[in-house]
Amino acid sequence: MGRLAGKVALITGAARGLGEADARTFAREGARVVLTDVDEEAGQAVAADIGGSAWFRHHDVRDEQQWIALMAEIKEREGRLDILVNNAGVVMPSTPETIEADALRFILDVSINGTIWGCKHAIPLMREGGSGSIINLSSITAVQGHARSAAYTAAKGAVDAYSRAVAVYCAQLGLPIRCNSLLPDRIDTPMVRGMAAAVQSFDPALADNAGSKPENVYGEVSDVANLALFLASDESKFINGQSFVIDNTASITKGAVPARIVG
Repeated sequence: MGRLAGKVALITGAARGLGEADARTFAREGARVVLTDVDEEAGQAVAADIGGSAWFRHHDVRDEQQWIALMAEIKEREGRLDILVNNAGVVMPSTPETIEADALRFILDVSINGTIWGCKHAIPLMREGGSGSIINLSSITAVQGHARSAAYTAAKGAVDAYSRAVAVYCAQLGLPIRCNSLLPDRIDTPMVRGMAAAVQSFDPALADNAGSKPENVYGEVSDVANLALFLASDESKFINGQSFVIDNTASITKGAVPARIVG
């Protein structure tokens, strides 16, 4: 039997990148997986490729009403929810002096509000089922800072902090629901590659800080998905309210860390 046999997982932002990797990993380990994203064509394709243990719904995480409808459908179709991965996020170049209102609202709304609504509406369904693991995607920027991704840094810092609030809330009420956050550094995904190029154009003089130099090291999506799998499984039943940095010492080491290079 797989490590997630009998469990139902919901993963947002699952059409590509880390969300897709989580969905494929969870399905291989026996979970039934609900994938959501605003990119319907790509999301449907991933779900179809995974097969009968997965289904997809178009879902804008900023909209609380869509969360309510989605949870109702999951309850009707699956009868329970055991795992929520709040993975959806967006990043745009900005500095503390150049943040623009529309971009700021969009970034915060997706990462912060999307995570808050997800936790709010997952907890009751997990409570009914008798167990739950919530995994929120923060970022290494939450602890290290990123001068050219200022709004994203603010959003991911909030996600990390909110994860502890959810964990403490559930623990103090005696609910069998855990909440932890993941803080990856550069992982080889379309979003990270796109961000590196965007920052290079935005401020070439400080491109090194964005990881756009070809010799810089990227992690693999499996580096994050395998940790998410552990946190989603019963193997981590006593791990709650923790922040997991995934960066091969990059946040505590000066310069690039010698390791495998992707691409």
